[in-house]
Amino acid sequence: MTRFTGKSIIVTGAGSGIGRATATLFAAEGGQVIAADQSDGVHATVEAIKRAGGTAIAVQMDAGAERDVEDVVALAVAEFGGLNVFYANAGISGGIEGLFDSSVELWTEVLRVNLIGPFLAIKHAAPKIVERGKGAIICTASVAGLRSGAGGPAYSASKAGVINLVQTSAQQLAGSNVRVNAICPGLIETGMTHRAFDYAREKGVEDKIGRLNPLRRGGVPEEIARVALFLASDEASYVNGQAWVVDGGLSTSHPVTRQEFGKTAF
Repeated sequence: MTRFTGKSIIVTGAGSGIGRATATLFAAEGGQVIAADQSDGVHATVEAIKRAGGTAIAVQMDAGAERDVEDVVALAVAEFGGLNVFYANAGISGGIEGLFDSSVELWTEVLRVNLIGPFLAIKHAAPKIVERGKGAIICTASVAGLRSGAGGPAYSASKAGVINLVQTSAQQLAGSNVRVNAICPGLIETGMTHRAFDYAREKGVEDKIGRLNPLRRGGVPEEIARVALFLASDEASYVNGQAWVVDGGLSTSHPVTRQEFGKTAF
């Protein structure tokens, strides 16, 4: 397929996991991709894309730093003549500390990367996408942003903020032909979650991973990437301001461990 031939695309968090899978699929469908990440894993992503015949540039950047976001958007314009799609996927977990065990510093960093990062992507990408007539911005949220029980407090709050951000941004961009949507992954095997998957394999209980959702399994990055490509494509031309849940059905009933003040339930 060539849904993105001639399209200029930025993917953050592209050094591994969901970002790497998405950058790879965009390039496979003809996209001109800037793969961005704070880690040097982004270079391996781009090398793989090029070996497969795709077009990509690697950039190491901080997705929560305004100057870095401005620079990566400017690079897309300089190298590819403009910008069509920005996938603000970069994020951090912040650990599983309880609300009363968390520091202000932890919350500040989680919000800076997970929420301010997508805000900066929208702020700086949208005007350039407008110049091309239409396009899309996708932000990675989480099922943890829908209700409690799927992540630590700081992480969950940041992802709830992302969901509201895309709704607000869709309204702010009314009439621009720039669509803004979020994806809410469930349990996906990525760099953020690999320890849980590795531990389960070591103990011989891999079959228990994801057992709380109706599909009875965890997800893989490509399953999120395919949704990102749909939302970025013209096939989703009437989808705007939405939070798409991709979690195997987990959020239909969000199982939650009962918690008590002074105790951590994670």
